[in-house]
Amino acid sequence: MMLLLLILPMLSLSQPVVHYCHDTIHFEGTNEFDMVPLCAHSCTVIPSAGRHCTVTIDATFANGTTLADATMQVNLVHLYGSAYEMGMAAGKLQPNAVRSFYRETWSYLQSQVTSIEFLRSLPTWLADAIADLGLDAALDATYAASRYYTASHFYEEMQGLADASGVEYMEIVRLHMLAGLTQGKCSMFGAWGDATADGNTVQLRALDWDMNGPFRNYPQLTVYHPTEGNAFLTVGFTGFVGGLTGLSSALLGISEIGVSFPDATFGSESRLGLPFIYLLRDILQFDTTLDDALDRMRTVRRTCDLILGVGNASTFRGVEYSYATLDVFDDTNMRPKNDTWHPPIDNVVYWGMDWLCPAYSSMLATGLSHYHGKITGETAARYISAPQHSGTNHVALYNLGSREVWISFGAPTSVGGPPNAYARPYLYIADVAAELFNVSPPTSDLDTSMPTSPCTNKQ
Repeated sequence: MMLLLLILPMLSLSQPVVHYCHDTIHFEGTNEFDMVPLCAHSCTVIPSAGRHCTVTIDATFANGTTLADATMQVNLVHLYGSAYEMGMAAGKLQPNAVRSFYRETWSYLQSQVTSIEFLRSLPTWLADAIADLGLDAALDATYAASRYYTASHFYEEMQGLADASGVEYMEIVRLHMLAGLTQGKCSMFGAWGDATADGNTVQLRALDWDMNGPFRNYPQLTVYHPTEGNAFLTVGFTGFVGGLTGLSSALLGISEIGVSFPDATFGSESRLGLPFIYLLRDILQFDTTLDDALDRMRTVRRTCDLILGVGNASTFRGVEYSYATLDVFDDTNMRPKNDTWHPPIDNVVYWGMDWLCPAYSSMLATGLSHYHGKITGETAARYISAPQHSGTNHVALYNLGSREVWISFGAPTSVGGPPNAYARPYLYIADVAAELFNVSPPTSDLDTSMPTSPCTNKQ
């Protein structure tokens, strides 16, 4: 109770003076690696509950040249059942990896509490609380303040993960509290109709997050098959249950940008509310239409300054999101309004790295305008996202009409080649429903097969 009382005063915080991010950046380069079809191997199973496989992403150029030391492996995990059952399966399938991820991540975060760069990535009130109370106490207080607004199934899943892996429950909770309030620099766009090659929505979600810590060493694709709601894919880390990036069997895709450079339209932030990683995951699991997702954003208790994006097969909406503000944008009313560095583009909504970020937004606009009418997931990966230099930790592109997905991860510290995801090979999923959402649970310990696209058929 004392910890909660420490964060209750001043629930709404005023915005600082407006500043702009990154005046000038040198942009260059395209991505000429082959797209690598999904090929899962070395699977282990828990009958009726889960399957863990390895996906290898090799680094081969179109001319046949291969960077042998740049090949990396990604975890692919299927989970089935109730929230607790899915958490339990996740912990049983990879107990050592889950324990290592939390041990290394918590040690790293504790070493960063005096880092100015780390503290700047957090809301001011949380950075101040960490300085005053310490990391554990500040995050415990945040948990106490947000739990009322958070559905119980998240904590049930964390409890299952803790019970199966041996990681302390509160250690799992604290990491998610921090992730749900960290305002990372990221980029997004949604393009549809006349802007894309086939008229379907093509959506970008580029995550620019910490590349110095252990996160890049635990890349994971998690496919949830819950008892209630949609099947859905999240792109993230081993043992992480929040929604950063992903799409659902209802063919809704999510994007997010943390806002460190807002303008006055955002109004105030709040200490109390639902962390965005839970909001976005609930959209994937429970919503079936774009309006469902937007209504969810309007009705939840919102917290920090964000830009959110949600797309379906035929269109995309961007959202200015804060405690005080919820404004929805299409290509006719997109903000901020600036014809020089954030010009309107027909059937496109986009932001580069932040709300007020001229260099990155301008570069994104250049690529989107140049390829207007010809945008595909592959074109965006090679010639729009790569030159813009956004997406260090991972990049995901969804074609929500054709059900194609392209995903790239930052290199683990032991892997060679370019470190940043935007410059690395992409995993290509030709049909996310057939290859991931419709995969049945294993029926026995011997049921280790999984349908995939042909492993030798590069797209």
